Order: sequence, then structure tokens, then C-alpha cells
Amino acid sequence: MNRSYGDKTPSIGRDSYIDESAVVIGDVVIGDHSSVWPLCVIRGDVNIIRIGDHSNIQDGSVLHVSHRGKFNPDGAELHIGNHVTVGHKALLHGCRIGNRCLIGMGAIVMDNAVVEDGVMVGSGSLVPPGKTLQTGYLYLGNPVRQVRELSESEIEYLNYAAEHYVSLKQQYLETE
Repeated sequence: MNRSYGDKTPSIGRDSYIDESAVVIGDVVIGDHSSVWPLCVIRGDVNIIRIGDHSNIQDGSVLHVSHRGKFNPDGAELHIGNHVTVGHKALLHGCRIGNRCLIGMGAIVMDNAVVEDGVMVGSGSLVPPGKTLQTGYLYLGNPVRQVRELSESEIEYLNYAAEHYVSLKQQYLETE
């Protein structure tokens, strides 16, 4: 369900799929060929959320932002790049996710954290506020730590995972 908040209405890109049980509110822009799966909440009420092309937000994920105010003048926007896979029940709050990333199931990425392009964040990991994760590495743990460089196979998998969800969402669109 897409809902306006104030004068802001979500904008959904060409051939994108939003499950009927997902809730997308406010100043949210979702790119082309992206997907949002059952029971997700994407709440752009007090700041902006931008999701790129060919990205997928899997079941039960929560995406939110921080407002601009006395204690945080800029607030914290949420930006997700292209070809990003966000695993089931992930929590992304006011952070920046680069292109071709995988955020594992149940991972938490906090305000003003930056996940550069081509990064894997393991399931259940916690990325603390303001931390930057460098391109080309696997990160695990609570708090997250750099474990090792990604293999060539894992780098290829980043695009494969995103494109698999592009195919899957297309099947859903064709059966509606």
C-alpha cells in the first residue's frame, strides 16, 4: 500500500513490484525494476528514502530515517543504490548503501553508516552509526567487523542475486 504523508507521495519506478501487504509512506522514490516484498515498511515521513534500480527489499524489512532537528540538524536520509539485495527482516535506518551490495537477513544498519559499493554484510550483523564499510569486503558481527575480501564468485553473486529478484518480481507482475 502506498500512502501519502503531508504533501509527499511515494514514486514507484517503471516495472517495479510492491507487494500489497507492504507499506510505503511519504517521500520515497523507488527506481525501475525494483521490488518490495511482503510485510515491508518503508517510511519516508520525516526525511527522504531513495531506492535505486534493480534493487529488492525482502520480506519483513523496515526502512526508516531520522528527522532534522536540534540534536541532528541534517537528520539522516536513507539511500540505497542499484542492484542491491536487502535480505529478510533487515533494518536500514538513515544510512547509505552503495551499488551491488547484499545486506544479509536480520542485519541492522544505523544512522549515517555508509556501505560502499560491492559489499556483503552478513546476516544478523550490526553496522553502528557513522561507520563506513569499504568496497570489496565481507563484514560480519555485532558490531560489524571486516572479515576478508570478497572472492570473484561472491562479487559475481552480488549482481546475480539482484537480477534473480528482477526475474521473480516480473513473474509476480505477470500473474496479477
